[in-house]
Amino acid sequence: MTLTLILGGARSGKSRRAEALARETGLEGIYLATAEPMDADMAARIAKHREDRAAHGWTTVEEPLALAAALAREARPGRVVLVECLTTWLTNLMVHERDLEAATAEFLAWCAAPTGPAILVSNEVGFGIVPEHKMARDFRDHAGRLHQRVAEHAARVELVVAGIPMTVKG
Repeated sequence: MTLTLILGGARSGKSRRAEALARETGLEGIYLATAEPMDADMAARIAKHREDRAAHGWTTVEEPLALAAALAREARPGRVVLVECLTTWLTNLMVHERDLEAATAEFLAWCAAPTGPAILVSNEVGFGIVPEHKMARDFRDHAGRLHQRVAEHAARVELVVAGIPMTVKG
């Protein structure tokens, strides 16, 4: 099965690109959302995304922590799953003090043998300065390692800058 990784900065157009690729498959689309409403602003954003996705025919599945289990349950031939997004998922794991190594190992095992086509969206956070605080440095390091390992399994990797997708692999 095909695995695609779409990377980009905040508001780079990576989600729009991922949605376009998913539509191009012609398959049923599942939007696997990882965000949690940790404050009023995030709750409003999530509500808006739910409305927008429903209006465009997406079925949304929300799973902030058990990403590998959700992918195993939702991904299958004849259906494309769009995961939005891996860095939000990593943040959730850190905030909830989950075992990052175990969770990422389970997720990467799924990536090595996906059960259906999937498009994974994530924020590229490695272009900036070294963060001042340990948790931010740890997050950046975990994200960078995760991206490298997912890219090993992905048939296609794109980096989106200013709405322009650039093929990195595939």
